[in-house]
Amino acid sequence: MRSVIRISIAVSFIFLAMLGVGCGSSGGQQNSAASAKPLATPQIRADRPKIVAFGDSLTAGFGLLEKESYPYLLQQKLAGDGYDFEVINAGVSGDTTLGGLERIDWVLEMENIKILILELGANDLMRGVPPAKVKTNLDTMIRKAKAKNVRILLCGMLAPPGGGTDYSKDFINVFPDLATEHKLDFLPFLLDGVAMKKELNQADGIHPNAEGEKLMTDNVYTALKPMLAK
Repeated sequence: MRSVIRISIAVSFIFLAMLGVGCGSSGGQQNSAASAKPLATPQIRADRPKIVAFGDSLTAGFGLLEKESYPYLLQQKLAGDGYDFEVINAGVSGDTTLGGLERIDWVLEMENIKILILELGANDLMRGVPPAKVKTNLDTMIRKAKAKNVRILLCGMLAPPGGGTDYSKDFINVFPDLATEHKLDFLPFLLDGVAMKKELNQADGIHPNAEGEKLMTDNVYTALKPMLAK
């Protein structure tokens, strides 16, 4: 119960910060030419099994060096444990579930993708996108990935409680509901242990710093590792 309360308080503050700053967006123009495609990743080997980290600024590594981003750190963890996967950073700062839907086909064209880490929704929450629309967008992306026999690790997003409406509850439920409906592996909160800790976040209070990114990577790896043995 204490853990739930702690996370709820943290998310409330994160949401307020997001209203002022945005989750790595640039003037709200998330569909600009600069963010139309994921970051280029050099030396991709077609024959090597791939894990695609697909998301917004939390995945892209906003404000960090490439080697400090969670996809890069995840690659190091996998190699250290003897897994021969190539991690592709397909994060775009400011992206919403609609933006993800518009580029998912392009990403899924890569050869030998085994796992998609799907992390989107924070910017939808900031913009007040109806939860039903968020769910439809995510559901479509999930179905597209499953049609190509790509397994999915779905990362949940929390919303601040209260406010006298059902929005928060409906939004929060989108992610576990999809995980249940599609029988997906599920990470309830990407920023667990990082949110609201000043020493683990950048000056905006939203995006993890290099140390926070390490803990975020641990959260992802804990959820991902059971999938690697399947």
